[in-house]
Amino acid sequence: RRLIRILGTGIGLTVFQSAYFAAVEATGLAVGTVVTLGAGPVMIALGARLTMGERLGGGGAAAVGGALAGLAVLVLGGESGEVRPLGVALALLSAAGYAAITLLTRWLGRDGGGSDALSTTTWAFAVGAVGLLPMAAAEGLFPHTGQPLEVLGLLVYVAAVPTALAYALYFAGAAVVRAATVSVIMLLEPVSAAAIAVTVLGEELTSATVAGTLLLLVAVTGLALAEARTATARRREAVA
Repeated sequence: RRLIRILGTGIGLTVFQSAYFAAVEATGLAVGTVVTLGAGPVMIALGARLTMGERLGGGGAAAVGGALAGLAVLVLGGESGEVRPLGVALALLSAAGYAAITLLTRWLGRDGGGSDALSTTTWAFAVGAVGLLPMAAAEGLFPHTGQPLEVLGLLVYVAAVPTALAYALYFAGAAVVRAATVSVIMLLEPVSAAAIAVTVLGEELTSATVAGTLLLLVAVTGLALAEARTATARRREAVA
């Protein structure tokens, strides 16, 4: 089980990250993001239904639909990108890698197997590093810059905080929460990006950004409340 967790997560991370950035390069940020994050929840919902018997229900289906609508407004409301078949295919491949990680983590965590989130993250990134090494060697292993210390500090920060720590928390949560719920909550990533753009970079909010953000927040809140009601009902049944 440990080997399956490490290899599966490492390969999934490699596919998810590399295919996503390749999709963005091929077809643009808007289209690549919409296809990747939009197809992910659909793949996860179908995979969870087929492999673990999880059902969305009416409320869950509505929440997923609302979240996808909000994401589409949020991303497509900005600069448009040209739709290219290769980019769309890469985005779908990225979504498949993301869905595989979520489903594997949830499947292994159903019987208490999700307690080693930090260890999983460490070994998974080691597997991912090995998988990406040939491509990195082809493009150059070291950055070309006149400020090596600043670049090194930024690389350490990116690797430690928004990558390693974030994925450790993600794996810990995905092991105990329904896969479909995880997929919708992760759609908050564009919302946090918009908040950082406004507070840190000084960008202005557009009407599309506001509308998409509100749709996502409402959808995630509704799904979280439905998840809480389901958990409460299960606890009552267990007590009874």
